[in-house]
Amino acid sequence: MNALREALVVLRRVCVTFAGGTGFIIVLAVLAFALFAPWIAPQDPDRLDVLHRFAGPSAEHWLGSDQLGRDLFSRIVFGASVAMAVALTAIAIALSTGTLLGVLAAFLPPRSERLILILFDVILSFPNLVLALAIVAVFGPSTTIVVAVAAITLAPNFGRVARAQTLTLRNAPFLEAERILGASGWRIVVHHVLPNILGPLIVLASMDIPIVITIEAGLSFLGLGVRPPLASWGVLIQDGYQFLSDSWIPVVVSSLTLAIATLGFTLFGESLRDAVDPRIGRER
Repeated sequence: MNALREALVVLRRVCVTFAGGTGFIIVLAVLAFALFAPWIAPQDPDRLDVLHRFAGPSAEHWLGSDQLGRDLFSRIVFGASVAMAVALTAIAIALSTGTLLGVLAAFLPPRSERLILILFDVILSFPNLVLALAIVAVFGPSTTIVVAVAAITLAPNFGRVARAQTLTLRNAPFLEAERILGASGWRIVVHHVLPNILGPLIVLASMDIPIVITIEAGLSFLGLGVRPPLASWGVLIQDGYQFLSDSWIPVVVSSLTLAIATLGFTLFGESLRDAVDPRIGRER
């Protein structure tokens, strides 16, 4: 109950500000699209209607149709499901892997700690696109590759934060008391270290969600991510770009959707960071 009460207090602080409230509304809308896509979308996103290709907005096609007559609004709604599935899966993998390595680095001997930090530096030295091209060259393009690229890219960020937070707690008096009472290292990490470092990591995860969404859209736009006919915002932008001379509606609608979604998650993540640590908000 205490954790729920604290979460509600933080959420109230987020929604008090204009940026936080706007971001929260956009995040709720994207999550609603992702969770209830089959009920929100008025049509099957893959239903072809070539006779009405590039149709303008109407009662039948709220945002028009694409080059194959597929309903754009329905494909954008299902694209939210793809974006959130990729983002949440990649963030979960990066958070768990990075946190594990970061906590290990804080407790391991200096030589082992340096090896983990070197691994983080090596991963961060590769640009996202270069790393994606290397992985795609070996395994081929797929949604799984997008998740793997995003998770590998973001894991060092979580690892560094987890290590820094663990180092500040490692010699805390209450942990020393636990060791004196005979608590094992595993118990100390699970019951004391992780609960105390999860706050900053969750805030970081919320701020990394728009990064994963743009990574997925960028790779899909280049043909290295989600494969057609699966609805993805990157695929929709690519399809609209190829037929830009026939209609500007698909590329503009898809691009605006991606921009609004990433803006909403960014505003929400920054407001959440300020709400968790009010000193940052006052400094800003």
